[in-house]
Amino acid sequence: MSANLSVVNGAPAILVSDWRSAASLIDHTLLKPDATRDQVIALCDEAVQYGFHAVVVNPANVSLAAARLRGSPVKVGTVVGFPLGANLTVIKLAEAEAALRNGAHELDMVLNVGALKSGDRILVQHEMRSMARLAHEREAILKVILETCLLNQVEKILVCSLALEEGVDFVKTSTGFGDAGATAADVVLMRGVVGHKAGVKAAGGIRTAAQVMDMLDAGANRIGSSASVEIVRELGAPAGERSNGNN
Repeated sequence: MSANLSVVNGAPAILVSDWRSAASLIDHTLLKPDATRDQVIALCDEAVQYGFHAVVVNPANVSLAAARLRGSPVKVGTVVGFPLGANLTVIKLAEAEAALRNGAHELDMVLNVGALKSGDRILVQHEMRSMARLAHEREAILKVILETCLLNQVEKILVCSLALEEGVDFVKTSTGFGDAGATAADVVLMRGVVGHKAGVKAAGGIRTAAQVMDMLDAGANRIGSSASVEIVRELGAPAGERSNGNN
């Protein structure tokens, strides 16, 4: 099993040679509305066990995840304006501020799709710029979720270009709550726009190792999945294997 990318549209090389290196690119995700405290704790423990890059949880669970992961290399991620992206910018900023205060290291903000489709670039850019500034002031990173199934090709290119202008760290395909999730074609398109200047996160409907390899081959350098454990076990991770935390 390998995904060895020397160059993908100007992006840095990615080498995935075993399940541990694959795990280090995965955000282990639990965003269902009925997630319990016990499930969040289990998610965090799995992230440490397998060496996932981060957990991504709903904002109400950030404090719990941060406490559970304290002292580990696993990052805490959360969502902002999720899943529709139609909140006022001031609300998104307040939500992000609370998440960062509670221990989040990474913010996945949903684009205001309606504003984009209405031609309101000023709102879209202001929101990205304000969120990026807030995240970077707290040494956190910002990902913007495009919800690609709702956008045409021109709109996808525009969002990625605006994200670069406003200092966004990653562009991300999907919430997982839309009509469709990540596709390799969208990842290729997004990587082609951002090049090596930003990351590309593929998320939404990724449940198998083959899908992970397809997304990495297309140019993704982060994967979001709620099936992370099944994926790394498919790639050879023993059920009781523990990462040394260096991946």
